[in-house]
This record gives sequence, structure tokens and C-alpha cells, in this order.
Amino acid sequence: MPAQFWESTLNSPSPIADGTAYASSTTLTDVTPGTPIVLPANFLYAGQSLRISAFGKLSTTATPTMTLGIGYGGTTIVLGTSGALTCGTVTNLPWRIELWCTVRATGSGTSGSIISVGMAQVPTSGTASVTALVPTGAVAAVGLDTTAAKSINVLATWGTNSASNTLTCQGLMVEALN
Repeated sequence: MPAQFWESTLNSPSPIADGTAYASSTTLTDVTPGTPIVLPANFLYAGQSLRISAFGKLSTTATPTMTLGIGYGGTTIVLGTSGALTCGTVTNLPWRIELWCTVRATGSGTSGSIISVGMAQVPTSGTASVTALVPTGAVAAVGLDTTAAKSINVLATWGTNSASNTLTCQGLMVEALN
């Protein structure tokens, strides 16, 4: 007998204003627009899937590198990152990241686990972009606490500290898929 499946967007309404522009730093930073989406305590269950998508605009000079990622509860637990993507000299062109996650186990501390795969994309010019797999290495489970309320966060890191390089997150969508 077939199972019933459902999809639910967890952030309604979506952010209606841009996040703060991120520049001049090489530290992993939360760039989530507006109020972060918080998953309630015990919301996640084994076998559940999430689709997390974020997008925005960036402006650069020369060819800096940018790493994009998705965090769970801030920047401490990283569900996946892109590795360094080389941008081109661009002005207000789009970037995006998408991550598909499946909960493997629930629990407190780091006894819960989740695996994630996806892709990230940044512009190299007005007509081209570079895309990378997320994660850049082998897919491995990440330990996390499913018993406490935790936010979903968009993360970014510049490879070069320059005020001329800015990234703004303009949208984030988190979907529960079963």
C-alpha cells in the first residue's frame, strides 16, 4: 500500500527585507535575513527530510573566493559547506545554495544525526557562474541535538578580507518533505 507524503514550507511568511550585507571578514558568519527559522524541539524524526534553499546577491572586485553553507543553531553545527568558490568581478549578481538533508537518528547533545547533500553557485560574470557540490568531500553524518529548538542559518565566509566584496542574503526557505 502506498504511503502518504506531504511537504510543508516552514517559513511563512518568508523574509520581506534583505539581510545585512556581509563584507570585510574571513570568519564564518551567519547572514540569515530577518528572524531565523527555528525548528521546534523534537520536530525532527528519523527518516525525515528537509530541503533548505537560500539566495541573494553579491558584488566583488578581482576574483575573491566565497564559501557558502547552512548551519543548525548558528555557526557551531554546519550541515554542509561549498568549499571555496572563485567569484568574478561582478555587481549585484545572484548566488544560491540548496541542501537536501535526511535525519538518520534523533537524540540530545550530538547523538542525533543528519546527512546532507546539495550544491552552491556563485557568479563569475554577468553570464556565467561556478557551481560546487556540498559537501566538497565524502557525505558523512553530522551529530546534532534534535531535542532542543534550533535555528536554520545561512552561512558565508570570504576568502579575502576586503570591504569591496559584499554578500547579501535575500531569501531563505526551509521545507519539511515527509
